[in-house]
Amino acid sequence: MLERSEPVRLGSYLAGRWQEGAGEGSLVNDAATGRPVARLTTSGIDMKEALEYGRKVGSPALRAMRIHERALMMKALGLKLLEMKEEFYELSSATGATRSDSWVDIEGGIGTMLSYASLGRRELPNGFVIPDGKPEILSKDGSFIGQHIFTPLEGVAIHINAFNFPVWGMLEKLGPTWLAGMPAIVKPASQTAYLTELVVRRILETGLLPEGALQLVCGSTGDLLDHVTCQDVVTFTGSAATARKLRQTPAIVENSVRFTAEADSLNASILAPDAAPGTDEFDLYVKEVHREMTAKAGQKCTAIRRAIVPAAHLDAVIEALGARITRTAIGDPADKDTRMGPLASMAQLEDVRGAVHKLATEAEIVVGNPDQPPVEGGAFIAPCLLVCKDPMTATVPHEVEAFGPVCTLMPYESLEDAVAIANRGSGSLVASVFTNDPANAKALGLGIAKLHGRVMFGNRGSAKTSTGHGSPLAQLVHGGPGRAGGGEELGGIRSVFHFMQRTALQGTPDLLTAVAGKWMPGAARNTEGPHPFRKSLAELELGDTIVTESRVVTLEDIEHFAEFTGDTFYAHMDQAAAERNPFFDGRVAHGYLIVSFAAGLFVQPDEGPVLANYGVDNLRFMAPVYAGNALQVQLTAKQITVRESEDYGEVRWDCTVTRDGGEVVAQYDVLTMVAKTWPMA
Repeated sequence: MLERSEPVRLGSYLAGRWQEGAGEGSLVNDAATGRPVARLTTSGIDMKEALEYGRKVGSPALRAMRIHERALMMKALGLKLLEMKEEFYELSSATGATRSDSWVDIEGGIGTMLSYASLGRRELPNGFVIPDGKPEILSKDGSFIGQHIFTPLEGVAIHINAFNFPVWGMLEKLGPTWLAGMPAIVKPASQTAYLTELVVRRILETGLLPEGALQLVCGSTGDLLDHVTCQDVVTFTGSAATARKLRQTPAIVENSVRFTAEADSLNASILAPDAAPGTDEFDLYVKEVHREMTAKAGQKCTAIRRAIVPAAHLDAVIEALGARITRTAIGDPADKDTRMGPLASMAQLEDVRGAVHKLATEAEIVVGNPDQPPVEGGAFIAPCLLVCKDPMTATVPHEVEAFGPVCTLMPYESLEDAVAIANRGSGSLVASVFTNDPANAKALGLGIAKLHGRVMFGNRGSAKTSTGHGSPLAQLVHGGPGRAGGGEELGGIRSVFHFMQRTALQGTPDLLTAVAGKWMPGAARNTEGPHPFRKSLAELELGDTIVTESRVVTLEDIEHFAEFTGDTFYAHMDQAAAERNPFFDGRVAHGYLIVSFAAGLFVQPDEGPVLANYGVDNLRFMAPVYAGNALQVQLTAKQITVRESEDYGEVRWDCTVTRDGGEVVAQYDVLTMVAKTWPMA
């Protein structure tokens, strides 16, 4: 356990310097021992200056970096933080977190940021603009087209975070924010701000971030939100009541500031009828409910609050779950044998006790006593299991969340009842269904999907690989409708776009090519000079094109391709059957024969800058090709993505195949790896 003779005074890093507020400030204590850990205050600090600093210093610096440069910055930072993790673990125990709890927070947070670094390099172009979707042809002659693009907002993202995950809560938001090109001001909850402050200090000490990319507020935000504009973003994680209050901030309302909330929710887990005692699914369910009750002492926004079980299995669930609860080792979070530590603060303890007593007005406590501490001193509480025998008519268990190791069992008679009970949470972050029956999975999953941001199915098939009910993942959305706030903090590249502006461009293909950084249909093509495959990335330009010679497809070609590949589909081999097909006038060439012949026409075979073909996208066959038709290809450099840390990059080529010099028969993108320079160093 971390020992401190006196509390540390936390600073706020704002406007390029560490600042301490005036006065004594608020005292924060160790959750397990009650010893003072830190003091914090922002009294007298100029919040407007901090916003202006982010806009004028941090925003231009990040926007000057290409997307892959930002991603590599995040990767380097994440790897540095992993080297420092033991220092973070030591301080984390003061929050009440065990080693396993802290692993989710610390290494889980770093891992999430690293995931965004990887996603950015893998899925986004290496430029300053992200094209969104395909061009829209707005005129008959193609001279007027449209294209959507994403560009970074030029404000600051203000992240107001919850107390339960002081590291993950910060890093999971910074990942998409920085990838989008926005600076951030992070405001951690006061109860655990000392851990966030330590991580921020270490981040800044690495020197990997451009100045202004990260600022920190330890204490009250003061009048910070009074100065936001339409270019700023506000995110909030915490209670639904506080989220509603923040949404109504006049500057947020008047300036239509993007505001996303991830609020408390009464997450449900459903045990399907087929998951009877003795099945793998029953055992997995009991284990999962227990884990969600005790991990972080139940202080997770995704924890299972309502366990919905078949009435016939209720007693068996009580017995099995009660046995696990009574064996739970509760105590000093720094002790390796401790399974569950204390709540984050004495105030949190009183809140949870009060919530349990409210739940007990319509439910019966069957395991645990909220008023009898399992450990003397600190913010300890025993896990509490309740049973609400009539969840269809009760109201309190569907409205009150005890943000601690508390869960209410709710019996049901039919699948329809189970769905209705789960949906009475009025919008939740996550629900889970434990079943090995696809029909039950479909009925329950589709029944609850509209009111849940994520639905996890648990069964024997994924038991060894599933990340579980309560684990948000960088690749999937983390948020939910209604009570849960309506936001989506995560979701892979989807969350990056929350910090960018989508704009519809309209104009000529040439102008939109210049703005979007992607060649547009109808834009100028350069057919002069060497074959485009002879050009390195240093020489290749958008619009560079090869128009090939023609090749006539013969019946012998079709038959040879059929025999060679084994694709003897009737439309290629049977004249009468092909004529009966509504799409053809007779035997047709294989689609993949067309693609193969096209490659033979446009490829320059000599060793050169083109290193590899790694696939095609958006392949469509537009018209049939018959024996006697002549194929011709037009291949144009469409998009060029330079890799920051490699000797090569990707080129996306627009490939158009025509027959007899006119009608388009195939359209697709060819993807190649191309050397930055040739010969390669």
